Amino acid sequence: MIRMENVNKLFGKTQVLKDVSLTVTEGEKVVILGPSGAGKSTAIRCINGLELPTSGEVFLDGEQLTARNRTQLVRRHCAMVFQQFNLYPHMTALKNVTLALTKLQHMSKAAAAEVAYSCLETVGLADKAKSLPSQLSGGQQQRVAIARALATQRKILLFDEPTSALDPETVGEVLGVMLRLSHEHGITMVIVTHEMGFAKQAADRIVFMDGGEITAVAAPDDFFNNPPSERVQQFLSKVLY
Repeated sequence: MIRMENVNKLFGKTQVLKDVSLTVTEGEKVVILGPSGAGKSTAIRCINGLELPTSGEVFLDGEQLTARNRTQLVRRHCAMVFQQFNLYPHMTALKNVTLALTKLQHMSKAAAAEVAYSCLETVGLADKAKSLPSQLSGGQQQRVAIARALATQRKILLFDEPTSALDPETVGEVLGVMLRLSHEHGITMVIVTHEMGFAKQAADRIVFMDGGEITAVAAPDDFFNNPPSERVQQFLSKVLY
């Protein structure tokens, strides 16, 4: 579903990604870990077309992502959940979820509402459908954002540190929804996170990035119990203890 081939990304003279190559198969859950500044968010933004590689190629379901086709291609295959919730403050939770369905997918209001209610129910917020974002906790707002991504019915969901803006007490509710999605739905997921417990439970593979490069790829059990490199072991010693 996703293929990155020798992707490099420069911002000015600063190289943020260095020959990043990664393949994610249909239905696979890949978690990207690594220290701050490792290039994790830039990598996922390249997958979503928010950044174009300086060199190298990105493919979504076999189609090459280019400057010319990126909006259409990404809309067809991907939905993304960001660090910030990016909800429209003047719209209810329901309308935040239905907006893209009516405007971009040209669904009728009734059909869009039916899909939106189902997705809000999936994230445990059907009872908050008529609430404005200001009436919701941070965790609830992020769950609405996840429902909005789900409603697009895309095959690929991308998560860029979805709990980083949350109060520690609300992180668990969002991770719980994501964990359930990872187990119950056949969606391909790529998740940038600092949540080690979630990575252990949800990932099929863990990708470790450092200095703009992928330096290790391993199954969760191997990654945490038998670190594939000294650098990974050093990283885990700092985040787990």
